[in-house]
Amino acid sequence: MSEPSDTDSNLPPEPSQSSQNHQKQPNKAPWESLGEGLKKVLTLGKITDKIGGLFNVSESEVAEILERVRAELPTTEALLIGKPQAGKSSIVRGLTGVSAEIVGQGFKPHTQNTQRYAYPSGDLPLLIFTDTVGLGDINQDTDELVAELVENLQQETRGARVLILTVKINDFATDTLRTIAASLRSKYPDLPCLLVVTCLHEVYPTGTANHPAYPPDFPDFQRSFDAIQEDFDNLYNRLVAIDFTLEEDGYTPVFYGLETFRDTLIELLPEAEARTIYQLLEGQAGQELSSLYRDVGRRYILAFSIMAATIAAVPLPFATMPVLTALQVSMVGLLGKLYGQTITPSQAGGIVSAIAGGFLAQAVGRELIKFIPAFGSAIAASWAFAYTGALGEATCVYFGDLMGGKKPDPKRIQSVMKQAFKNSQTQIDNGP
Repeated sequence: MSEPSDTDSNLPPEPSQSSQNHQKQPNKAPWESLGEGLKKVLTLGKITDKIGGLFNVSESEVAEILERVRAELPTTEALLIGKPQAGKSSIVRGLTGVSAEIVGQGFKPHTQNTQRYAYPSGDLPLLIFTDTVGLGDINQDTDELVAELVENLQQETRGARVLILTVKINDFATDTLRTIAASLRSKYPDLPCLLVVTCLHEVYPTGTANHPAYPPDFPDFQRSFDAIQEDFDNLYNRLVAIDFTLEEDGYTPVFYGLETFRDTLIELLPEAEARTIYQLLEGQAGQELSSLYRDVGRRYILAFSIMAATIAAVPLPFATMPVLTALQVSMVGLLGKLYGQTITPSQAGGIVSAIAGGFLAQAVGRELIKFIPAFGSAIAASWAFAYTGALGEATCVYFGDLMGGKKPDPKRIQSVMKQAFKNSQTQIDNGP
């Protein structure tokens, strides 16, 4: 494909860390890309002014909007308690679909004995993982760890919380874990607790090269599983066995028991949070998730698409457009970071405007549909899901070109966005 000329390109300057010091480009009026027919419809005085303002969201407005959205998100905090190598990070990979490297880099110190990882981002988390570190270390003060967890649980939250205990199938030195679980359960009897038995392949018969049909039906597995179940009696609400490995380990599927894990976890969560978990994992259970940039990016895109659809369901015409813009600016910034580009919200907004192009007219059209009782909000929500997903796909192509040292091709990027939008709408129309 030939490189486009400067006159053909409507993409913003290539972002980089140094580009933050460059003078900002003036924003193009958002209605300049609208079709002539729609322009004529929207020339009615204040209506034109109103629509024009929908797509101009300042950095301060983005921050304010994201703060409000965060307060309303159906966020689930999972408190992961288990020894090192007991599968806690693997659970994070299974629920988010991101690579082991990204999970490892994403955890940040929270207290002396815990660390925290927010997905897809700290500004807009759908999942927050609080992980205990050093459990089983003879120098660790168990009472201090319990005190930190209790302090965390005492903090108010609008979302849901769930306690996840992880135990390796062949580990029976679990006194410390049971002590912590008993202490938390006594103080918070209504806190749902999921006991997860991990690393099942470690008790497979010699010569077993792959996972059997789920669940395993080996005598050694059943004896160990029953013993753990008895040891933790009355300390959990649900029990599940999983084996989440790395691709290089050679076991298929990589996330063995993911579907059962998902369904069991959902049983313990309120409706809104359960629905979000299901949407994040729908169609992914049992599949291998690659660590390639595009595939990891799609997991982030899915999370933001779910947020966009949730916000767009508000039945007030035009009210959600600034919110959607702020969500998409946040998504583009996160995807840029994934591809090694650090950009400001203003630069991300410029990329959104340039890539979206002709979709702005359709966005306004879908907002007008909200005037139709009963049908409007559902249509707007499905459109926002497809539009945000398509924008994310096109953004990955844009940043992928930059990472490969190529000048982004606007025609190819627009084609990717249109096709992704069409594919997403087809899936929505056809249903699950």
